[in-house]
Amino acid sequence: MLRRDRRSADELRKVTIKRNFVKYAQGSTLISFGDTKIVCTAMVEEGVPAFLRGGKEGWLTAEYGLRPYSTPTRSLREVNQRRGRSYEIQRLIGRSLRAVVDLTGLGERTIWIDCDVLQADGGTRCASITGAFVALVDADRWLRERRIVADSIIKESLAAVSVGISRGEKLLDLSFQEDSQASVDMNVVMTGKKELVEVQVSGEGTSFSRAALNELLDLAEVGIAKLIQLQKNAIGIDEWNWC
Repeated sequence: MLRRDRRSADELRKVTIKRNFVKYAQGSTLISFGDTKIVCTAMVEEGVPAFLRGGKEGWLTAEYGLRPYSTPTRSLREVNQRRGRSYEIQRLIGRSLRAVVDLTGLGERTIWIDCDVLQADGGTRCASITGAFVALVDADRWLRERRIVADSIIKESLAAVSVGISRGEKLLDLSFQEDSQASVDMNVVMTGKKELVEVQVSGEGTSFSRAALNELLDLAEVGIAKLIQLQKNAIGIDEWNWC
Protein backbone atom coordinates (compact mmCIF):
# COMPACT_ATOMS: atom_id res chain seq x y z
CA MET A 1 0.00 0.00 0.00
CA LEU A 2 1.34 3.41 -0.98
CA ARG A 3 1.63 6.05 1.72
CA ARG A 4 0.20 9.56 1.48
CA ASP A 5 3.45 10.81 -0.10
CA ARG A 6 3.33 7.79 -2.46
CA ARG A 7 6.30 6.02 -0.87
CA SER A 8 6.38 2.29 -0.36
CA ALA A 9 6.58 0.96 3.21
CA ASP A 10 10.36 0.41 3.00
CA GLU A 11 11.21 3.66 1.21
CA LEU A 12 13.00 6.65 2.70
CA ARG A 13 11.80 10.15 2.09
CA LYS A 14 13.97 12.11 -0.31
CA VAL A 15 17.24 12.70 1.54
CA THR A 16 19.63 15.49 0.57
CA ILE A 17 22.93 16.37 2.23
CA LYS A 18 24.63 19.70 1.57
CA ARG A 19 28.08 20.07 3.12
CA ASN A 20 29.90 23.28 4.13
CA PHE A 21 26.61 25.06 4.69
CA VAL A 22 27.99 27.71 7.05
CA LYS A 23 31.31 29.53 6.96
CA TYR A 24 32.83 29.40 10.43
CA ALA A 25 32.15 25.88 11.71
CA GLN A 26 34.85 23.28 11.09
CA GLY A 27 32.11 21.04 9.71
CA SER A 28 28.54 21.84 8.67
CA THR A 29 25.67 20.18 6.88
CA LEU A 30 22.16 21.02 5.77
CA ILE A 31 20.30 17.72 5.76
CA SER A 32 16.75 17.11 4.57
CA PHE A 33 14.57 14.11 5.19
CA GLY A 34 11.59 15.11 3.07
CA ASP A 35 10.17 18.25 4.68
CA THR A 36 12.38 17.90 7.77
CA LYS A 37 15.37 20.23 7.36
CA ILE A 38 18.18 20.60 9.89
CA VAL A 39 21.49 22.48 10.01
CA CYS A 40 24.16 20.39 11.77
CA THR A 41 27.51 21.89 12.69
CA ALA A 42 30.69 20.63 14.35
CA MET A 43 33.08 23.06 16.03
CA VAL A 44 36.36 22.29 17.77
CA GLU A 45 37.27 23.98 21.03
CA GLU A 46 40.44 23.67 23.08
CA GLY A 47 39.87 22.21 26.54
CA VAL A 48 37.46 19.74 28.08
CA PRO A 49 34.90 19.77 30.92
CA ALA A 50 36.30 19.76 34.45
CA PHE A 51 35.66 16.05 34.99
CA LEU A 52 38.04 15.20 32.12
CA ARG A 53 40.86 17.67 32.75
CA GLY A 54 44.27 16.09 33.00
CA GLY A 55 43.04 12.78 31.58
CA LYS A 56 44.46 13.35 28.07
CA GLU A 57 41.07 12.55 26.58
CA GLY A 58 38.66 14.65 24.56
CA TRP A 59 34.91 15.13 24.66
CA LEU A 60 32.05 15.44 22.22
CA THR A 61 28.73 16.97 23.20
CA ALA A 62 25.63 18.18 21.39
CA GLU A 63 22.90 20.78 21.49
CA TYR A 64 19.56 20.51 19.67
CA GLY A 65 16.71 22.93 19.23
CA LEU A 66 13.70 23.86 17.13
CA ARG A 67 13.68 27.25 15.45
CA PRO A 68 10.50 29.23 16.19
CA TYR A 69 9.32 28.86 12.59
CA SER A 70 10.03 25.12 12.33
CA THR A 71 6.50 23.97 13.16
CA PRO A 72 3.01 25.15 12.12
CA THR A 73 2.53 26.73 15.56
CA ARG A 74 5.43 28.97 16.60
CA SER A 75 7.89 27.21 18.93
CA LEU A 76 9.19 29.24 21.83
CA ARG A 77 12.92 29.89 21.82
CA GLU A 78 14.80 27.87 24.43
CA VAL A 79 16.81 30.75 25.84
CA ASN A 80 17.84 29.81 29.37
CA GLN A 81 17.54 26.03 29.27
CA ARG A 82 16.37 23.24 27.01
CA ARG A 83 12.91 21.79 27.36
CA GLY A 84 12.74 18.13 28.35
CA ARG A 85 12.33 16.77 24.83
CA SER A 86 15.19 18.85 23.41
CA TYR A 87 17.47 17.88 26.28
CA GLU A 88 16.73 14.18 25.77
CA ILE A 89 17.38 14.45 22.02
CA GLN A 90 20.67 16.32 22.37
CA ARG A 91 21.89 13.72 24.86
CA LEU A 92 21.01 11.01 22.32
CA ILE A 93 22.95 12.83 19.59
CA GLY A 94 26.00 13.17 21.82
CA ARG A 95 25.91 9.54 22.98
CA SER A 96 25.51 8.28 19.43
CA LEU A 97 28.45 10.21 18.00
CA ARG A 98 30.74 9.44 20.95
CA ALA A 99 30.21 5.76 20.16
CA VAL A 100 32.14 6.16 16.89
CA VAL A 101 34.80 8.69 17.98
CA ASP A 102 38.25 7.99 19.43
CA LEU A 103 38.18 10.50 22.27
CA THR A 104 41.73 9.62 23.32
CA GLY A 105 42.99 10.50 19.85
CA LEU A 106 41.24 13.87 20.09
CA GLY A 107 43.35 14.96 23.03
CA GLU A 108 42.00 17.47 25.55
CA ARG A 109 39.64 19.15 23.11
CA THR A 110 35.88 19.34 22.80
CA ILE A 111 33.81 18.95 19.65
CA TRP A 112 30.50 20.79 19.88
CA ILE A 113 27.70 19.44 17.70
CA ASP A 114 24.80 21.85 17.14
CA CYS A 115 21.61 20.71 15.44
CA ASP A 116 19.12 23.47 14.59
CA VAL A 117 15.80 22.30 13.19
CA LEU A 118 14.69 24.72 10.48
CA GLN A 119 11.60 22.70 9.56
CA ALA A 120 10.13 19.71 11.40
CA ASP A 121 8.06 16.96 9.80
CA GLY A 122 9.03 13.94 11.88
CA GLY A 123 12.33 12.12 12.41
CA THR A 124 14.28 15.17 13.56
CA ARG A 125 16.50 13.26 16.00
CA CYS A 126 17.44 10.67 13.37
CA ALA A 127 18.10 13.32 10.71
CA SER A 128 20.22 15.23 13.25
CA ILE A 129 22.42 12.21 13.96
CA THR A 130 22.78 11.38 10.26
CA GLY A 131 23.65 14.96 9.31
CA ALA A 132 25.87 15.55 12.33
CA PHE A 133 28.04 12.60 11.36
CA VAL A 134 28.80 14.25 8.02
CA ALA A 135 29.65 17.52 9.77
CA LEU A 136 31.90 15.54 12.12
CA VAL A 137 33.75 14.07 9.15
CA ASP A 138 34.64 17.56 7.94
CA ALA A 139 35.74 18.60 11.43
CA ASP A 140 37.93 15.49 11.53
CA ARG A 141 39.49 16.50 8.21
CA TRP A 142 40.10 20.01 9.57
CA LEU A 143 41.92 18.56 12.59
CA ARG A 144 44.10 16.32 10.43
CA GLU A 145 44.94 18.98 7.84
CA ARG A 146 46.27 21.20 10.62
CA ARG A 147 48.08 18.26 12.22
CA ILE A 148 46.23 18.83 15.45
CA VAL A 149 45.57 15.08 15.46
CA ALA A 150 47.77 12.47 13.82
CA ASP A 151 45.04 10.18 12.54
CA SER A 152 41.31 10.21 12.01
CA ILE A 153 39.36 10.18 15.25
CA ILE A 154 36.38 8.51 13.54
CA LYS A 155 36.21 4.76 14.12
CA GLU A 156 33.07 3.88 12.18
CA SER A 157 30.25 5.32 10.10
CA LEU A 158 26.92 6.10 11.74
CA ALA A 159 23.33 6.93 10.79
CA ALA A 160 19.86 6.79 12.32
CA VAL A 161 16.32 6.26 11.10
CA SER A 162 12.81 5.98 12.47
CA VAL A 163 10.53 2.99 11.92
CA GLY A 164 7.12 2.17 13.27
CA ILE A 165 3.76 0.57 12.87
CA SER A 166 1.10 2.96 11.64
CA ARG A 167 -2.41 1.76 10.76
CA GLY A 168 -1.11 -1.79 10.98
CA GLU A 169 1.68 -1.24 8.45
CA LYS A 170 5.40 -1.43 9.28
CA LEU A 171 6.93 1.74 7.87
CA LEU A 172 10.40 3.18 7.36
CA ASP A 173 11.21 6.86 8.02
CA LEU A 174 7.94 8.13 9.43
CA SER A 175 6.63 11.61 8.64
CA PHE A 176 5.01 13.59 11.44
CA GLN A 177 1.53 12.48 10.44
CA GLU A 178 2.55 8.81 10.35
CA ASP A 179 4.35 9.15 13.66
CA SER A 180 1.34 10.78 15.31
CA GLN A 181 -0.82 7.84 14.23
CA ALA A 182 1.72 5.13 15.06
CA SER A 183 0.90 2.32 17.47
CA VAL A 184 4.62 1.49 17.73
CA ASP A 185 7.35 4.11 17.37
CA MET A 186 11.07 3.29 17.16
CA ASN A 187 14.30 5.20 16.53
CA VAL A 188 17.37 3.16 15.62
CA VAL A 189 21.00 4.33 15.61
CA MET A 190 23.38 1.93 13.87
CA THR A 191 26.93 1.82 12.51
CA GLY A 192 28.04 0.92 9.02
CA LYS A 193 28.94 -2.52 10.36
CA LYS A 194 25.28 -2.98 11.35
CA GLU A 195 26.06 -2.75 15.06
CA LEU A 196 23.43 -1.09 17.20
CA VAL A 197 24.30 2.04 19.14
CA GLU A 198 20.86 2.83 20.52
CA VAL A 199 17.27 1.69 20.08
CA GLN A 200 14.36 3.73 21.41
CA VAL A 201 11.00 1.99 21.10
CA SER A 202 7.58 2.33 22.67
CA GLY A 203 4.09 1.05 22.18
CA GLU A 204 1.70 3.98 21.98
CA GLY A 205 -1.18 2.66 24.05
CA THR A 206 -0.67 -0.91 22.89
CA SER A 207 1.74 -3.83 23.16
CA PHE A 208 3.65 -5.50 20.35
CA SER A 209 5.34 -8.83 19.77
CA ARG A 210 9.02 -9.76 19.78
CA ALA A 211 8.58 -10.80 16.14
CA ALA A 212 7.32 -7.30 15.27
CA LEU A 213 10.34 -5.78 17.04
CA ASN A 214 12.70 -7.93 14.97
CA GLU A 215 10.91 -6.98 11.74
CA LEU A 216 11.19 -3.29 12.59
CA LEU A 217 14.91 -3.67 13.32
CA ASP A 218 15.36 -5.38 9.95
CA LEU A 219 13.51 -2.52 8.26
CA ALA A 220 15.68 0.04 10.05
CA GLU A 221 18.82 -1.81 8.98
CA VAL A 222 17.76 -1.50 5.34
CA GLY A 223 17.11 2.21 5.75
CA ILE A 224 20.39 2.90 7.54
CA ALA A 225 22.35 1.11 4.82
CA LYS A 226 20.76 3.50 2.30
CA LEU A 227 21.51 6.51 4.47
CA ILE A 228 25.14 5.52 4.89
CA GLN A 229 25.47 5.21 1.14
CA LEU A 230 24.05 8.73 0.78
CA GLN A 231 26.54 9.96 3.39
CA LYS A 232 29.31 8.23 1.50
CA ASN A 233 28.27 9.90 -1.75
CA ALA A 234 28.24 13.31 -0.04
CA ILE A 235 31.58 12.86 1.73
CA GLY A 236 33.50 11.29 -1.14
CA ILE A 237 35.41 8.05 -1.34
CA ASP A 238 38.77 9.57 -0.32
CA GLU A 239 37.43 10.46 3.11
CA TRP A 240 35.46 7.27 3.64
CA ASN A 241 37.87 4.94 5.39
CA TRP A 242 36.07 3.41 8.36
CA CYS A 243 34.44 0.39 6.72
